[in-house]
Amino acid sequence: LMNFSASMFDQQAMLQAGNRDNFTGPFTLPLSEINNKTIGIIGGAGRIGTKVAEIALALGMNVQITSRQGQLPTGHVLYGHDRVKCTNSVDSVLKVADYVSLHTPLNDETRGTFGRAQIELMKPTAFLINTSRGAVCKEDELIACMEEKMIAGAGLDVTTTEPPPPDSKLWNLPNVVLSPHTGWRRLETRQRLLDMTCDNIESYIKAKSEADILNVVN
Repeated sequence: LMNFSASMFDQQAMLQAGNRDNFTGPFTLPLSEINNKTIGIIGGAGRIGTKVAEIALALGMNVQITSRQGQLPTGHVLYGHDRVKCTNSVDSVLKVADYVSLHTPLNDETRGTFGRAQIELMKPTAFLINTSRGAVCKEDELIACMEEKMIAGAGLDVTTTEPPPPDSKLWNLPNVVLSPHTGWRRLETRQRLLDMTCDNIESYIKAKSEADILNVVN
């Protein structure tokens, strides 16, 4: 999100191509502050979406969250926050968001639910970020919309097939930034996963009765 706001990817691409115009003359790329911008967090009332919202608030952003209930539960950490709005209308959020971040789980109800119809509702200056699951998007429609420059850009940490097929247009679209599903691959993240696994195994071994065991899988 911050890279998009400063056109950092485009700046770096220009430098790697030997173009130093932004250093030697007027700056040629769009720059915008993040504060007072709106982030739309689609399906974002869960743990990850909530954390994204908290970071966005710390950056001075306005937050709109979509959930089936249309409101945050009273015990939610963001309940009642004056810069957080929760709604069950995805369309209304897409129309006002400067950044749209997808956080919906992938299931039969959400598969292929984000495509041209949704992107057409977004501002032409808006950015799409997907760190949930690639198949939530209709990838062919997403590619077509990016080719048409319908929105300013997309950052995809996930794709329908990982990695995308060798002939996928996603590899070469100048307004699409790809990363190889790195959201969970950081060293500390993987260490926490290992620690949790070890703790669960230890708890299972120390259990004195079935009542001490949760989430039993046959």
